[in-house]
Amino acid sequence: MRPPRRPAAAATAAVLIVTGLAVSAEIRAMTGPAAPAEGREAALDDREAGHVRDDRFRATCRTRVQGSQAGVSCHNPYPSTDWIRLHIECARWWDIDVDSAPAEVRPAGYAELTGRCWKEIRAVWVTHEGAES
Repeated sequence: MRPPRRPAAAATAAVLIVTGLAVSAEIRAMTGPAAPAEGREAALDDREAGHVRDDRFRATCRTRVQGSQAGVSCHNPYPSTDWIRLHIECARWWDIDVDSAPAEVRPAGYAELTGRCWKEIRAVWVTHEGAES
């Protein structure tokens, strides 16, 4: 015996699938990167407020992690002084994260900073501050 046909059920399923695809595309568009005009306006507002430093004049840094120790080596090829700080996030909740004191990297200068966790390291990064900041 053949099962009874249900065209309404098939049509409902098709409508739900198409609606789901449309909604997911709309959500992706909303959570994607900001439009260039919005990003440009935000950058101009920050620059007018004096919060943004030109990234082209920051020291070039390379981080390294070996076991529970991390370090950074920075070279400043630019004519302005850069202040760097090493930040280490430890993997264990009880391990204290590291934020180094600022280190001066003068024009054509070189600096190294090191730090460590008791156990594993989750993340390492460097922040920059200009002499005029």
